[in-house]
Amino acid sequence: MNATVRRPVRLEHRLTQPNASLADLETAVSLAVEYDLAALTVNPWLVKVAKRGLGRSRVTLGTVVGFPHGGQMLSVKAFEASKALEQGATQIDFVLNGGALASGDDETVFNDMLAVVDMAHSALASVGVIIEAQPMSEEHLRRACRLAERAGADHVVTSPGTATARSTMARTRLLRDSVGPRIGVKASGRLRTADQVRDAAEAGATRVSAHLTSAMARQLADNVQPAAATR
Repeated sequence: MNATVRRPVRLEHRLTQPNASLADLETAVSLAVEYDLAALTVNPWLVKVAKRGLGRSRVTLGTVVGFPHGGQMLSVKAFEASKALEQGATQIDFVLNGGALASGDDETVFNDMLAVVDMAHSALASVGVIIEAQPMSEEHLRRACRLAERAGADHVVTSPGTATARSTMARTRLLRDSVGPRIGVKASGRLRTADQVRDAAEAGATRVSAHLTSAMARQLADNVQPAAATR
């Protein structure tokens, strides 16, 4: 594709692998600050250390809740979010209750979402709903998007970050088509190249989340929207 994307990319570095270490975090913080990324999202136990590392930088510090399957009790997700916010997170992405969604129990899904959304917004943090905990039908995905928008989420997320690039592009288009202009779409997946990141932005993502390398960040630097412009 053409090397110039039509709009700047709000780029997020994701460090949510199960074995992400303090050494990995040090590298991630350096990358996020050097390239003035929109956000750095880390595992919950790394939030406090990441906050210290980011210091006065403009990078949004995010974490994940109900990760990776979303089947936790509502109260557990709300407590997990509250602790992350206390330790300095300013963005929460949480996995919806996919089992309740598949069961047609929209009330449970909505209340689950609302608990975390209200917790995050009370701390002036942004919040996103990770839509896919397991493969879902298009009807389920669209219903989940409607519930997330109704609950007041700031964005919906295509997956916990494990989806292939091709699947991420398709899911991004579907989610963008399923929500109104107020709510953002975060493309999160196994994006291995700068071109794949640009493709995700072209598919309708307002933010792209990937485990970045320095080479990818360098190639994207001219098209990255500065951190200060992303809230």
